[in-house]
Amino acid sequence: MASSRADSAVFLGVRHHSPACARLVGGAIEELRPAYVLVEGPADMNDRLDELLLGHELPVAVFSHYRDETRVATSWTPLCDYSPEWVALREGRASGAEVRFIDLPSWHPAFAERADRRTNRYADAEARYAEATERLCAHFAVDSVDALWDGLFEITESETTEPGGDDLQARLDAYFELVRGDAEADSGDRAREEYMASWVRAALAHAGERPVLVVTGGFHQPALRALSRQRDDWSDGSEEWPEIPAPPPGAIGGSFLVPYSFRQLDAFAGYQSGMPSPGYYQQLWEEGPQAAAQGLLRTVAERLRTRGIPASTAPLIAARGLAQGLALMRGHAYETRVDVLDGLAGALISDDLDQPLPWTGRGTLGAGSHPVVVEMVAACTGGTEGRLHPDTPLPPLVHDVAEQLARLGLADRDRPFTVDLTDPDGLARSQVLHRLRVLGIPGFTRLSGPADGADPVFAERWEPHPAGGREAALIEAGAYGARLDEAASVALGERARSAGTEAAPLAGLLFDAVLCGVGPLCDELLEALAAQVGQVPELGPVGEVLTAALGLWRHDRVFGVARGRLLGSVVAGAADRVFWLAEGLHGGPGVDLARLRALAAARDALLHAPELLSVTREAAAEAAARIGRDRRAPADLRGAAFGLRWALGVPDDPATAVQALASTAADSLGDWLAGLFALAREEVTAGATADGEPLIDVLDGIVSAMTEGDFITGLPALRQAFAFFPPRERERIAERLLLRRGKHGSARSLLRTTADPLLLARARTLEENVARLLDRHGLGRVG
Repeated sequence: MASSRADSAVFLGVRHHSPACARLVGGAIEELRPAYVLVEGPADMNDRLDELLLGHELPVAVFSHYRDETRVATSWTPLCDYSPEWVALREGRASGAEVRFIDLPSWHPAFAERADRRTNRYADAEARYAEATERLCAHFAVDSVDALWDGLFEITESETTEPGGDDLQARLDAYFELVRGDAEADSGDRAREEYMASWVRAALAHAGERPVLVVTGGFHQPALRALSRQRDDWSDGSEEWPEIPAPPPGAIGGSFLVPYSFRQLDAFAGYQSGMPSPGYYQQLWEEGPQAAAQGLLRTVAERLRTRGIPASTAPLIAARGLAQGLALMRGHAYETRVDVLDGLAGALISDDLDQPLPWTGRGTLGAGSHPVVVEMVAACTGGTEGRLHPDTPLPPLVHDVAEQLARLGLADRDRPFTVDLTDPDGLARSQVLHRLRVLGIPGFTRLSGPADGADPVFAERWEPHPAGGREAALIEAGAYGARLDEAASVALGERARSAGTEAAPLAGLLFDAVLCGVGPLCDELLEALAAQVGQVPELGPVGEVLTAALGLWRHDRVFGVARGRLLGSVVAGAADRVFWLAEGLHGGPGVDLARLRALAAARDALLHAPELLSVTREAAAEAAARIGRDRRAPADLRGAAFGLRWALGVPDDPATAVQALASTAADSLGDWLAGLFALAREEVTAGATADGEPLIDVLDGIVSAMTEGDFITGLPALRQAFAFFPPRERERIAERLLLRRGKHGSARSLLRTTADPLLLARARTLEENVARLLDRHGLGRVG
């Protein structure tokens, strides 16, 4: 086994979750019997390695979390049977070596540049290898880096993968030197590599004559070789062990073990690093390449037959032969994963495919993938799910949730059930279930219940589901707090910060906070919402928040928030924002239903909660008058402004409405009316001019005076406007119009045409044009 230092440092660069690299690590430990085995992984777990090495059923992962006022970060360090890091930990401990993780904690800012808030530690950015690996793929005539890796390292002659196989190590060293040569390390990677090198130097200083084995991702290996040579005197033991950084004051961070699954490990399901198809590589690790190829073929056949997809013996024999032929042609010692998949695809798929076969690249399965391809990928993934050892420490939240589910009789439910929100016990059950929902904990789905605070529904229907994945989700949710109410509140607060000034998420967040009933922490959330709503940039979305808050403030009967001060502050802030945004808004034709709902919500706040608002009725009416006079304002908004004044009881002369109607262009009349009807439908149906003429009659006169062309143009918008009237009111209007024309008949049947009214109007116009044309040429009376 070659050493990269003259006496005792051996660096093994590996690919995460590679069986070949795992075998190499195991062989190196057996041969070297090192004093220290240093592994890329979170150093803050070093005092908990006994916990990590309990008898878990792999895969498992170290889940790390961090939260402060400006940043939230979570990450996973997954380990499976064939992870080189796991073999290093297990075999190193078994050999008597001191085993250490040597990388920075996952919350450290060194990870912030390349990681979103939900990533895995081993996402060592294979994309950074792109330039080198693309050239290698072209040289070896393969489609993907995974096919390249299998051909170079996983499926090779057996003697090069035996423990201590120097040929494999030499090829890995050359490979990683090449890919590192084309990739520039960012500042985060440089910080990590300097920190890991300090562990290597300390271990060398303490190891005496025994070797030190360093197992890291191959991208870091070349840099660690150089950085670890910076100290010449290794014999005096004076090199101190590096300090493990702690989260800054006021921040919350920590790590727990969680169960993991092969699906989470699979690149085809979105995993960001390592190997795809963990089910296949597990069998490759356990039984070798020949058994893995045969097992994959067998598993695909079983899945296809189970799902009723034709897979007779003859095509499967053809697939086997094709895979063997491809392996020979490609120079593989045995069939690789891609050889088997290509053989199956060639024998079983005769249709044209809409997208490339997924194993020719890297990424998730696309929508509309061929069903045979879907089953092939699933067979490669496998269904293995990890389990933690019973002695594994768990965050307090797990125990708190178990206690609450048992106390409320929710732990062993296996059928749909109903909770009565008017009963204290039922409300408590509902709050616990909603807290689990907002935390993303699987196990229960709400089938029905109140949609908002004004919804007169006082019961919820829930359906329980198998608890698979609940333990892992609860452990991860433990990052939010030790108690369920605290965790739910923190999660909602994080959602509020993420939403920023996007009002649509804020409206749903408001009702979720009420459903969770998270007490004083809910008050903090409402205060934050009241501040945020004043910054929302669009009229329609802020109306959604106002509608939700006002409905709860006025009508809540079960959640205990009616007439609440903080909820009232949300109403006040949203109403102020509606008027601020509405005045000065300019735009083209068309009806924006969202902004009309916003004006309607502001009207309701002025009528039913005036004590909350800084805007008075008089000030609102003056603002509406300015909007109504602004010819650059959208027609629907001008109509809504007129309707708002009317609904607020401002004594406009009815002639003003007639004047506004008459002065509105034919192509925007329907938009103007939509705004008017949205805000003052009842006032319109009851309104009349100074001489007693109903406004409906005035409107009928204006529409009747339109030219055929104007009427056809304006008809869609007119229909949309009258859709604001419920069926019974539309029927009354139809009766009035029949009466004006001296007609007799059923107004209801008049509203139930068998064809599109617009199509009927166009047909009538066509008939009249044809009749005029015939009359012009003296043909109208022919025949």
